[in-house]
Amino acid sequence: MGNKQDLSAPHDDNKTRADRAFGLFTERRILLLLTLLSIFIRFPFFFRDYIDRDESTFILMGQAWVDGFLPYTFLWDVKPPLTFLFFASCIYLFGKSFFAIRLIGALLVALTAFFTYSITLNLSNRKAALFSGIGCVILLSMFGSIQGVMSEHILMAIFMAALYLLMLSKNKYRIMLTGIALGIALMVKISIAFPILLLGIYLLFRYYKDEGIVVSVTKMFTLSVSALSIILLTLLPYYLTGNTQLWWDSVVLAPLAYTESGRTTALALIGLCMPILILVFWGWKSNRLPLNKMESAVIVVCILGLLISFLKGGRINSHYLIQLYPPLLIVVAAVLAKELSKIGRKATPWVLGVLFLLPVETYVEYANILKNKIQKDTFYNGEGFTVPAYLYENQLENEKTLFLGYHIGYWVMGKYPPTKAATHPSNICKSEMFPFYNPERATALEEVKYIMEEVSPEIIVTRTNRSVFDKKQVQENIYFDSILNADYRFLDRVDNADIYSSLE
Repeated sequence: MGNKQDLSAPHDDNKTRADRAFGLFTERRILLLLTLLSIFIRFPFFFRDYIDRDESTFILMGQAWVDGFLPYTFLWDVKPPLTFLFFASCIYLFGKSFFAIRLIGALLVALTAFFTYSITLNLSNRKAALFSGIGCVILLSMFGSIQGVMSEHILMAIFMAALYLLMLSKNKYRIMLTGIALGIALMVKISIAFPILLLGIYLLFRYYKDEGIVVSVTKMFTLSVSALSIILLTLLPYYLTGNTQLWWDSVVLAPLAYTESGRTTALALIGLCMPILILVFWGWKSNRLPLNKMESAVIVVCILGLLISFLKGGRINSHYLIQLYPPLLIVVAAVLAKELSKIGRKATPWVLGVLFLLPVETYVEYANILKNKIQKDTFYNGEGFTVPAYLYENQLENEKTLFLGYHIGYWVMGKYPPTKAATHPSNICKSEMFPFYNPERATALEEVKYIMEEVSPEIIVTRTNRSVFDKKQVQENIYFDSILNADYRFLDRVDNADIYSSLE
């Protein structure tokens, strides 16, 4: 990367006719296209109460921050503070608006896709780059509970921006901005530490090889200090309030403990990693992915770091894969650039047909919100709305309420969970993290007993025909069911939520 490069312009060598035709797409038009696609796919989900329980938890954490409580001091979840700052900022600026949070989430997806497109453009032709950008919007918006705003959506918008800045030029200010972006990414989701660490090692050797020891040390110092400054800024309010240890326990130690309790089988993890490694190896051997080129090497290093992170964490789910899709799409587009460039006008209707059919979940959700508007005169739908409405209608809104399902209901009602562990219902049974924020109770069973016997909620909301806790939590489920049967009566079923009232 000796000469200054502009990632917004493709290479002029070996342009195909199709590629020249795609050159009519300016970068602004590409960004507009990706933004409109992201909003179209995600729009009907703007009105749903909750899509993933993590998003609901982030909203509660953000609201608490707006109300003056630093993350971890009042409510708790195992994410770095800048994830919660995103939601706190949305709530502070736009109030209690699902629409605003998810619209900004859609814009983050579009930005991630645009950076993916721009980086791909420096490695292949414009058609392949457009494929990677559109594919990014689709994979970050469909197939599973990722239509909400997850920490990974925030993370990848920042991380891909960092990679984009890194590849632009040798300018020291861009190196500094890259470091700041990497620091923000780390304080959004700590698992990105593995890719950042490998990236740092690679850059150190690359800068040393290309520009010598002095320049390499200077650049890495600038990069590191910039990233560290963001980390220290997140620590500052905790230092000033005497909560430094809480920050360390929650941001560093608790995520490490969480990774030690992996749940995905080794076979599934290997099944994910092997095809990707084979693709990278084939791309390198065929010279379609030249690793002597910094842009290619950086993306491969990040993919390897992510795979190591998955293996170390021992778990995979749909929203974890959000981290992998953008760099993987860049590799796929670079490796298959020649094949993609051969797609001519005859194939265009088929390609458009496939793209039209893909967002089935979106079409179903459009139908759902229209049906809800006709039946209930509102686009907003889900138990997070209907359960609070039921409680208000029956003058139960002032009762102590425990949401063990649909806990976004706390936000709708202007309430908070009864304990730190209950901020996310599944955290109640994650005993491995209790030492870092809940030392009063050492086990999940103790936490459940404390909630039921000491807090003693007057209203309990559960999911219909679902065990309250994970099926592996046998003792906790037995105890909870016994208390529910002895001390509570079934009040009503609202959609897929069961509501219980205390007998006292």
